[in-house]
Amino acid sequence: MDKKTTIRNNWTKEEIEEIYHQPLLELIYKASTVHREWHDPSEVQISTLLSIKTGGCPEDCSYCGQAARYHTNIKVQALLPTETVIAHAQKAKDSGSSRFCMAAAWREVRNNRDFDRVIDMVKGVNELGLEVCCTLGMLTEEQAVRLQEAGLYAYNHNLDTSEQYYEEIISTRTFDNRINTINNVRNAGITVCSGGIIGLGETHRDRISMLLTLATMPKHPESVPINALARVAGTPLEDNEKVDSWEMVRMIATARIVMPSSMVRLSAGRIEMNETEQAWCFMAGANSIFTGERETLLVTPNPGVSEDMQMLEKLGLKPMKMKESSCC
Repeated sequence: MDKKTTIRNNWTKEEIEEIYHQPLLELIYKASTVHREWHDPSEVQISTLLSIKTGGCPEDCSYCGQAARYHTNIKVQALLPTETVIAHAQKAKDSGSSRFCMAAAWREVRNNRDFDRVIDMVKGVNELGLEVCCTLGMLTEEQAVRLQEAGLYAYNHNLDTSEQYYEEIISTRTFDNRINTINNVRNAGITVCSGGIIGLGETHRDRISMLLTLATMPKHPESVPINALARVAGTPLEDNEKVDSWEMVRMIATARIVMPSSMVRLSAGRIEMNETEQAWCFMAGANSIFTGERETLLVTPNPGVSEDMQMLEKLGLKPMKMKESSCC
């Protein structure tokens, strides 16, 4: 496949603004062209996300129903048994997933028996031949090395929003904390999964600033999730307006252009998008989705496996097969 678009890490905010604010159809056309240069447009990576420890988090992320301080209907769940997690991973693989992500509602990783159990989970899922991903909160480089040695392929740590708007959404950790964890992950030789959420009350400039941070990293994140706010009752953002689907398309298209080699993931918020709206996201350069047997994305509703497979078949898309080198 001929690659004509050069990967750049020296984008300016003005350049990304110009891309972002193009007429929508022109933006989609350009993003689709870049997508075809770097990826097979008929393939979509199917990823499964499982909450291995739910609720009770001490953070105050305004969007999150797992924060202990908010009164939501989400039940606290202790760390799942390792064998239960492996069984979920096997079922995900059988359903067409090539990546399995395990999420724990922790502020940070602690060197204790729970982390030892997560290490065992990573080893077990890796042995199934899946790309193994974790999102466990902040972690040190030494902890990242342990995960890498166990077979972890990717670590998710989203920026959430721009550095300028960050304190409006979260006060219990800083934007720099997030950057430090991403650096620790990268230094340990693990691929990076990092994106953000739109619909938090941010401006277009905040969205552009978040993309700028990602696109000017020394190496772009291998995976960039674009999430629409899932409005959870009991959280400070429960009354925010639903994100317009065209806003998701615009973000995905811009991310595709400035980070051409990355997987751009259509993540939270899909449950409120119909097939036509999701198809526009794929046309704009999205080539990865989360699906799940429980029809949830962590603790919020999400389309189920069979529904997603029917949609992909209708659109002429197929699940991406895992590369042989990905699991090592």
